[in-house]
Amino acid sequence: MEAVRVSEFAAPVRRSEIAATTEIRVAGFGGQGVILAGMIIGRAAAIYDDRHVTLTQSFGPEARGSACSVQLIVSPEPVLYPYLTHSDILVVTSQEAYTRFAPSLRPRGTLIYEEELVKPAHIPEGTNAFHIPCTRLASELGRKLVQNVVMVGFTAAVTGIVSPDAARKAVRDSVPRGTEDLNLAAFDKGLEFGLTVYGKLEAVR
Repeated sequence: MEAVRVSEFAAPVRRSEIAATTEIRVAGFGGQGVILAGMIIGRAAAIYDDRHVTLTQSFGPEARGSACSVQLIVSPEPVLYPYLTHSDILVVTSQEAYTRFAPSLRPRGTLIYEEELVKPAHIPEGTNAFHIPCTRLASELGRKLVQNVVMVGFTAAVTGIVSPDAARKAVRDSVPRGTEDLNLAAFDKGLEFGLTVYGKLEAVR
């Protein structure tokens, strides 16, 4: 039986000029740090980029190895309904997650995937697709476990959904004490890969 948890980040008083509401899903399997990745994105958007954010978590009966996902809605206005209709941005780190959630990607949406673990059978025309070997890049830092934070950096680079400065602050706030430098290095590695390979894109606004 799948469990769902809902939470909301408190938005600051000052709001940004960003106009669009963006629906985001990050999905993979337990043990990949999917929930932490979503929390970092949500914290960056709400606390440091001045937007309203809701976050819901879905996970299977076993913590490690089972399918899990986190859904975020990022908006300049209060979010009245916290559940996704269609993903504007879909981030997947396992084949099962891709198979399950790709059909819910909005036409002309953005697909981001771990290229060594996900092999898309068919990417719809008009989809903005980006891929990264985040597990291998994390291994270069000596800890494969930080592949989720590499993916956060990459997502920030190719979508602009959160600013790099906001995301770095959120990483520092979110990871276990004593691992801040490693996780910040992982974020920067993903960010650099995205900017180097794909170039800086216009923010999702």
